[in-house]
Amino acid sequence: MMTIPNIVGAGLIVIGAGLGIGKIGGSAMEAIARQPEASGKIQTAMLIAAALIEGIGFAALFAA
Repeated sequence: MMTIPNIVGAGLIVIGAGLGIGKIGGSAMEAIARQPEASGKIQTAMLIAAALIEGIGFAALFAA
């Protein structure tokens, strides 16, 4: 059974992960707009970073 602090902690984890992934996506779009020829490398780095943030978010949710 989840208590109120656990629920609040889980909510903060989800919000933080969402903001992090959003920031990565926005920055990647700006970088691609500035250098379209590097879009493949930028997308790859963006996806790896987003996956790592999501993984940390899941691990934190299980710990909460």
